[in-house]
Amino acid sequence: MRRSWFLTIAATLGFAFLYAPIISLVVFSFNESSLVTVWSGFSTKWYGALLADPQILGAAWLSLQVAFVAATIAVVLGTLCAVALVRFRRFRGRTMLAATVAAPLVMPDVITGLSLLLLFVAMEGIFGWPAGRGLMTIIIAHATFCMAYVVVVVQSRLTDLDLSLEEAAMDLGATPVRVFFDITLPIIAPALISGWLLAFTLSLDDLVIASFVSGPGSSTLPMVIFSKVRLGVSPDVNALATIIIGFVTLGVVAATLLQRRSRPKHPLP
Repeated sequence: MRRSWFLTIAATLGFAFLYAPIISLVVFSFNESSLVTVWSGFSTKWYGALLADPQILGAAWLSLQVAFVAATIAVVLGTLCAVALVRFRRFRGRTMLAATVAAPLVMPDVITGLSLLLLFVAMEGIFGWPAGRGLMTIIIAHATFCMAYVVVVVQSRLTDLDLSLEEAAMDLGATPVRVFFDITLPIIAPALISGWLLAFTLSLDDLVIASFVSGPGSSTLPMVIFSKVRLGVSPDVNALATIIIGFVTLGVVAATLLQRRSRPKHPLP
């Protein structure tokens, strides 16, 4: 009995620590006052002010574009790297490839951003591309560090994959390419989706690296929010955060419902 009470209290305090700030943020997004810590009545005017702010809307659209393209590139390149590391145990440069892929996982964002900035400046001076810093450089930078996370997710799934399925397909005359697309790819599809969602979230959330590789007119949403928060938290930022929380909540609920429907109603004994 004492243990159950202790676990209940500990869980309650833990959830309160995690979600109380989020709940207060949502509540104060409907505050009439411009002071985010003083409640003066219910109002939705800050949502209207948010939707009428071209800076935030432009930054949000830019962030979505960057996150979508960077996550897609990261999944393609990360899957190829994971297949090479798992399926081909011995090849020249394997250790270097594994170390290069894992480097963004342990490298501080400041070092990664500074290194990419110096790389882009050197490339522009030698090749003339990329011309300046903007959408393209942010996408390349985000795809670079997001790829490492995709490799970890896909590699773990490939490691647990039963090789007898691929071997059986090859025994029936399928080429390695067809085996990959017809057998391997459908099996690891959940890992690819998880890796894409993780890469999309990391790209959408990044501030430090984007600050190094972005230029004038290419501020992402985290950069705009950070610039606003430095001058004091404004209620329209609370409204923006509430909208993002709403979309995330809907996505989690939809995924949970789809997962429950996909389960068999009468499992086999």
